[in-house]
Amino acid sequence: MADLKGVKMRVGGFAGKVMERLGLVPQQLAGGDIYPALEKGTIDAAEWVGPYDDEKLGFYKVAPYYYAPGWWEAGANFSFYVNIKDWEKLPKEYQAAFEVASYEAHVRMQAEYDAKNPAALARLLKNGVKLRTFSKEIMDGCYKAAQDVMTEEAAKNAKFRTIYEPWKRFRNDQNMWASVAEATMQDYLIRAGRK
Repeated sequence: MADLKGVKMRVGGFAGKVMERLGLVPQQLAGGDIYPALEKGTIDAAEWVGPYDDEKLGFYKVAPYYYAPGWWEAGANFSFYVNIKDWEKLPKEYQAAFEVASYEAHVRMQAEYDAKNPAALARLLKNGVKLRTFSKEIMDGCYKAAQDVMTEEAAKNAKFRTIYEPWKRFRNDQNMWASVAEATMQDYLIRAGRK
């Protein structure tokens, strides 16, 4: 954890608040500004999308260490936001079309990244990138800080709390189920594939 103190990292939102609690200095940068900031030493590290997009932006040329898991973004998702008053003015068939298009965009994006990220990671490693995992100490620190940030936000923000409380219950239920199903199977498949 001491290694994180003072690291200037391009990371925003809640993840930035969490990382700040661990001693990092969050930086807000647009995607196109990350490479030159890494190259010049303006920042020390960057959070971005994943191997496919990281490779396209050439980060491996100026930042050879690749750390995982990206705990701040366990999975990709799309969000579309529409003003509620404008939404209510839309005919029901337009609302339905918007919902279907949103669903399709999310599913397609998830499938594309699931297909493109493994090959991109292999190319990054072939180009000399050194893959590392965050230590348990860092993961535990991030988890605790994330819980603290969300709990504090829920205490002062009623709208956040309205979403956070049921989401937290759902997450806990899903984690229990994943530990029985997906995680167990994934662990087995990974180990079996290494033999």
